[in-house]
Amino acid sequence: MPRIMEVGGGALERLAEVLAALGVRRPLIVTDTTMVELGYLARVEALLDAAHLDYRVFADTVPEPTEASIRAGVESMRDGTDQGAFDGLVALGGGSPIDSAKAIGVLGHFGGAIRDYQFPRSAARIGLPLVAIPTTAGTGSEMTRFTIITDDSVGEKMLCPGIGFMPAAAIVDYELTLSVPARVTADTGIDALTHAIEAYVSRKANPFSDHNALAAMRLIGPHLRRVYHQPDDRPAREAMMLGSSLAGLAFSSASVALVHGMSRPIGAAFHVPHGMSNAMLLPAVTAFSLPEARERYATCARAIGVAGVDDDDARAGQRLLDELAALNRELEVPRPRDYGIDEQRYLALIDAMAEQALASGSPGNNPRVPSHQEVTELYREIW
Repeated sequence: MPRIMEVGGGALERLAEVLAALGVRRPLIVTDTTMVELGYLARVEALLDAAHLDYRVFADTVPEPTEASIRAGVESMRDGTDQGAFDGLVALGGGSPIDSAKAIGVLGHFGGAIRDYQFPRSAARIGLPLVAIPTTAGTGSEMTRFTIITDDSVGEKMLCPGIGFMPAAAIVDYELTLSVPARVTADTGIDALTHAIEAYVSRKANPFSDHNALAAMRLIGPHLRRVYHQPDDRPAREAMMLGSSLAGLAFSSASVALVHGMSRPIGAAFHVPHGMSNAMLLPAVTAFSLPEARERYATCARAIGVAGVDDDDARAGQRLLDELAALNRELEVPRPRDYGIDEQRYLALIDAMAEQALASGSPGNNPRVPSHQEVTELYREIW
């Protein structure tokens, strides 16, 4: 977990206090152009100016961060400030700026290339402190010891784990999500739901991850539709933000499984947003996996609120499948063919995507561990 957590509306105002507690005087702010346009970066800069901190800004992160975009951030970090080298980082934005900041911090401090930290290798040493400030309710990256970076030379999303990627502090302020548009709200919300479900059914699940995953599902289940249809619903936004962070804690401990393993290659090959590719896969992968973990999936259905205590596990499991399909319809999640992906290219890449999915290690955490052939069949099923 992050050593410092500030949670709730207005938590952003405590940024300078958090940096002081970590001994950071010269932070690099890692963000993107959306945060600049929305005025969130200006708010952060005003807080740092008031605290008389010496900082610089790297605002060139990209959606689904790549090795090239990370290298540009590392170069900015090596430049330092007028008063010396950076002694910490502040990540502001959704999962992409936070994941970018994690990689920039590790590479800028320890050196090497991001592939040096790809699973099964890891960033095993703690480096410069990172303060993560999420502005979407979905990735949970502020709570995890993972980062996902695309190797743009081969079109592969690399899962990079390790304590070096763990933020030292998280500022979880749901008010920063009030401006998030409906499409991003849906994609990131289903991403958080997927984190919670996969952490709960993972072969690496444990009492700590179970507690956080179930708490996350109880928050996300009743509120995801509400924030999609009513973006200014503050109680629902707050519930989703907390649910996302709890889901992050859960999968940071128990890891994710087959949905994420199969999702990353779709994102890398076709530039589908991560939460959306998870949503494309979640119903089919859940149906595939359910026979090997009926009790666990039934508990998920009850936590989400679509099954009651009187429903037996078989009925609860079916209610979960029905809910995931209904959720995709209501939140207008496209199938790959409806997203505009070329069918011939998709079918031609299925074998390679299956290889990448299995190599990531995530499918090995699934209740039902798939063969290469079964992964290719699932890719065809969701088309």
